[in-house]
Amino acid sequence: MATCYRHPTRETNVACSNCGRPICPDCMTPTPVGMRCPECASERTRVRHSTGAPTRTDAPATYVLIGLCVLAYLAELFGGGGTSAVEGGGDLIRDGGLFGPSVDDGEWYRIVTSGFLHAGILHLGLNMFALYILGTLLEPGIGTARFLAIYFVSLLGGAFGALLLDPREITVGASGAIFGLMAATFIVARGRGMDELASQVGIFVVINLVFTISIPGISIGGHLGGLLAGGLAALLITALERRRTQGTMAVEALGLSALGVVSVAGALVAAGQTGTGVL
Repeated sequence: MATCYRHPTRETNVACSNCGRPICPDCMTPTPVGMRCPECASERTRVRHSTGAPTRTDAPATYVLIGLCVLAYLAELFGGGGTSAVEGGGDLIRDGGLFGPSVDDGEWYRIVTSGFLHAGILHLGLNMFALYILGTLLEPGIGTARFLAIYFVSLLGGAFGALLLDPREITVGASGAIFGLMAATFIVARGRGMDELASQVGIFVVINLVFTISIPGISIGGHLGGLLAGGLAALLITALERRRTQGTMAVEALGLSALGVVSVAGALVAAGQTGTGVL
């Protein structure tokens, strides 16, 4: 990992959008064209020949996650699915969707696999569009490893929330993870002084929470669980970001792992309250 050109002991995933030098949070200056180092922040913006569009090298994990969800949906179609409802999702949703009694019977893998399955093309399309927008914003700013950590912590937190509130409902979708990315993008943007971006994401979060509560059939527990888990993961990252050393990196890794473990443990306890059931 690169280190800040002004603070060699601080590792960072962020580079100046003008000169490309790695910069830590203390050296970042938010500008309309991205983060700048102190020297470039005082210069006039150079004309650069670029489309400005994100590329696969900017957010590789985002594209891989989208690809996995699309492949999973295609597998659903081949497994007899294809309607817009969970009940018509075919064998794959029945075998991989989140369902408390089945998780309690030892099918723990459902906590993860359910986050890659979707109940119809509209469900998939909305989630993948949100993942693309949030992923191409967040992943380049915090690095692929931290982005994936937040994504899966949020996915696990969403599974915990869904099992806590609706353990006997079949739940599928990447929404829990995506709500976690919303919270993380908001917190990271605020932490780095990008208040305009934070405000835009905050409005996006509020709108989606309103839809979550007002539209029947949406997993309120899954969305809220993912939002909380992603927010806690991002708070941990931003709290340690200004003191980036080898020691704080270990604390960050342990903290993120602990969030994931707590979410899985909570999901198993919630599933255990349902008793054995038949799907």
